[in-house]
Amino acid sequence: MTGLIPFREIVLKVHSRCDLACDHCYVYEHADQSWRARPKVISPEVISHTASRLAEHARDHALPSVTVILHGGEPLLAGTARLRLVCEEFTRALDGIAELDLRIHTNGLQLSTRYLDLFDEYGVRVGISLDGDRAANDRHRRFADGRTSHPLVLAAVALLRSEPYRHLYQGLLCTVDVANDPVAVLDALVELEPPRVDFLLPHATWETPPARPDGAPDAYARWLLRIFDHWDRLGRPVPVRLFESLLSTLRGGPSLTESLGLAPTDLVVVETDGTLEQVDSLKSAFEGAAATGFNVFDHAFDQVAAHPGVRARQLGLAGVSDSCRRCPVVRSCGGGLYTHRYRDRNGFDNPSVYCTDLRELVDGVEGRTMPRETAPQLSDPAELARSQEELTRILLARLHADLAADPGWARAWELLAAVERAGEAGTDALDAVLDHPFTRTWVLAALDAARDGGPAAPEAARRLTALAAAAVLRGGLDLPAEVAYRDGEVYLPTLGLLRLGEPGTEGRAALHVTDEGYAVRDRRAEHRFGPTAGDSRWQPVRTWSPGPDAAPVALEDLDPYRNCFPRPPRLRLGAGEAEEWRGRLDRAWALLHEAVPEFARAAATGLTTLTPLAGGPRSGGWGEAGRHGPGALGVPYAAGVRETALALLTGRRRTRLRALTEVADLYALDGEWEHRSPWRERPVPVSRLLADVHERVAVEAYRRATATPEPGGSDRIHRALDRLSEAAELTVTGKSLVAELRYELKAVDA
Repeated sequence: MTGLIPFREIVLKVHSRCDLACDHCYVYEHADQSWRARPKVISPEVISHTASRLAEHARDHALPSVTVILHGGEPLLAGTARLRLVCEEFTRALDGIAELDLRIHTNGLQLSTRYLDLFDEYGVRVGISLDGDRAANDRHRRFADGRTSHPLVLAAVALLRSEPYRHLYQGLLCTVDVANDPVAVLDALVELEPPRVDFLLPHATWETPPARPDGAPDAYARWLLRIFDHWDRLGRPVPVRLFESLLSTLRGGPSLTESLGLAPTDLVVVETDGTLEQVDSLKSAFEGAAATGFNVFDHAFDQVAAHPGVRARQLGLAGVSDSCRRCPVVRSCGGGLYTHRYRDRNGFDNPSVYCTDLRELVDGVEGRTMPRETAPQLSDPAELARSQEELTRILLARLHADLAADPGWARAWELLAAVERAGEAGTDALDAVLDHPFTRTWVLAALDAARDGGPAAPEAARRLTALAAAAVLRGGLDLPAEVAYRDGEVYLPTLGLLRLGEPGTEGRAALHVTDEGYAVRDRRAEHRFGPTAGDSRWQPVRTWSPGPDAAPVALEDLDPYRNCFPRPPRLRLGAGEAEEWRGRLDRAWALLHEAVPEFARAAATGLTTLTPLAGGPRSGGWGEAGRHGPGALGVPYAAGVRETALALLTGRRRTRLRALTEVADLYALDGEWEHRSPWRERPVPVSRLLADVHERVAVEAYRRATATPEPGGSDRIHRALDRLSEAAELTVTGKSLVAELRYELKAVDA
């Protein structure tokens, strides 16, 4: 069957009865009472067939691992012999097919060394239900005669925490009751040092809503936020899955729990009689809500995966109600647990009965953590630069892993290592060539070629050799720097182009440092070149200064990897053309500083390289960002002063946003949200809308300052910002960027 999402987790009901009488239990106290007709304990036949079905499913879908959770009722009532059979059968069936992750969830009352020795043998991790301190736990988790279960549970946890069993301790599960003291509950759980704590909202629907002692629609959110605040003050001493899931989704990551987020369900339940059912919590909705009509004897797991009820919980954004789809926190709450959406008149097409709680909980966690969770690269240009430098080195290391066996690459890599070992001069020189924007372009192209099976090694080794040689020359190092040239020339990144032969020739030549510059030695003679040599075969990289206090900017019209912009670069500028372009850049920069000084200063930050592009300005005269590292910008050579100024401004905005998206998550990429744009006919993804606003705030400022405002420009930007503020895909960093854009626009409007 195509399009199926395979099951990676099964809940195996090994016993259908319980030794407690918890009044909030969805199995015994809620709508579905099918447990009454099922066998108390799972049979060997059901165990065997289930193991075979799971192995078949894992093999057919090439699953690397599967999780089996032993559940009930109370699973320990099945006894050690039956649980050993479960472990043996599943271990045998999955051997050589998929890694088996065995777990058991228990109330702990029957836990003893007999069970733990068995679990240790098969690596079965143990989770225990405990609702907090004694007062909290006794509110619901009692024996049928009313006796407390708390001391027995604490004894079970103590045994589980002891050696040699502590490695089996998976965590504690706590059902929320707003009548309990949240601080006391958390303290009691933390004291037991669990590897993880799960807080679960009590199962409820619109027909059987949750208890709200004070009648407030956000009582559960306020209770959980008090837990969060205390957890945070304690230094987050144990992982809390609910909070970590929220923090993950707010950063743009996945949900970590079924009860929140839009991740598709991948769980199936096997009852003691072999019946295959949907997630157990559905038993809270109505009689038969979890039923599929399938069983392990007659049906494969794929048939269950195709069931409409299962599919309904795998639709992501399309599977939540209309009001949820429009909600800005839907990525984090996911419409709530599927069961909690149920209403008699329209099934599950509703927000959660905990909707108000979930909205306040997500907003509360976001508001409390936004300053810490916002990526520092957004507000700190130096941190952004460091992150980008690290990214280039990570990509280069990945390329090295692909090409290390090539002799030419290996020689150049060893020279790079020697440069790095040569002290501060070598480190500074190496940083300069690695941080050249088109080093990133080359690395990405070489990785593409290696991935596609092309001849990556020779071309990549040539560039690495030239890069290493350039570092040797820049650092003034006494190291052997040999370069390979093709078509009679070699480009030394950040330095210039050296002609070593006639067009069409190839060879190798040794470079070294002299008192006055550099020299090259080939089979015929030694030639000096460099800043003062005046050798006609040497074409240096020209520079331009954007101001008296600014670092020089390279006017890069030599690097063969500068061909990374949407339009082609100009060929090498003549001396007169270069001076003319410098003059236009000077006047354009002066115009920017006069018109929009704050934006101009931001544009100058991190600018290292300008490449002249062929042709005149496109619509609006905007600059070009290409596939390169930070600091580079492509500017149309034939643009006038005003167009060049706008190109510098908007191009730097584009490159800054691109650099941010490469090292920080501004939005999630796991949905198909689209948004109406004031500038485009069709809805666009959030990335496009954010890019448009990011550029147009600066454009609006420039046009107003130069008396060329766009009619309604500010209003359109405000509308786009409003839409971005409601975009569920934005992370906390993305939302901080939107807030920054609002602040900028406010200054423009003032």
